[in-house]
Amino acid sequence: MIKKQDRVIMNDDIRVPEVRCNLDGGETLGIISTDEAMAKANELGLDLVLIAPTAKPPVAKIMDYGKYKYQEEKKLKEQRKNQTKIDIKEIKLSVKIADNDISYKVKHAREFLAEGKHVKFRVFLRGREMAHPEAAKEVLLRVWPMLEDVATMEKPPMFEGRYYNMYLIPNK
Repeated sequence: MIKKQDRVIMNDDIRVPEVRCNLDGGETLGIISTDEAMAKANELGLDLVLIAPTAKPPVAKIMDYGKYKYQEEKKLKEQRKNQTKIDIKEIKLSVKIADNDISYKVKHAREFLAEGKHVKFRVFLRGREMAHPEAAKEVLLRVWPMLEDVATMEKPPMFEGRYYNMYLIPNK
């Protein structure tokens, strides 16, 4: 399915009487009739593409549309290649977690942060624990001092639904 904004109006699909016409090299032909612009495009063996259909008068460009489309796709492909994907590891805790269990989870968090991954700590509140959400915040505040030498707290402990979340990113 073609999205409305992706649809390009070109050549015989242009239904306006006159356009402000430009050549691909940057030369401007001024405001001319659409038929005249089409004749010039055919003479050069190129396409007449409507660039700004909402302008008064609409702006059209004489260019090789296939070449233009290819270059745009090439740019997008290059941008995608240079993107870095951020891995987020989630570590779940509970309000009643023991100290040795916290140190075990912190050890795993240190490994993830050393690999350059982001870590999200979540404390799930069950049943009556919802009456005292500050207990979950205290658990996260017990974890933070163990990791502050290797991580930066991007999001401090925040209450979201039935969870208390804390988001850490590795130090540079």
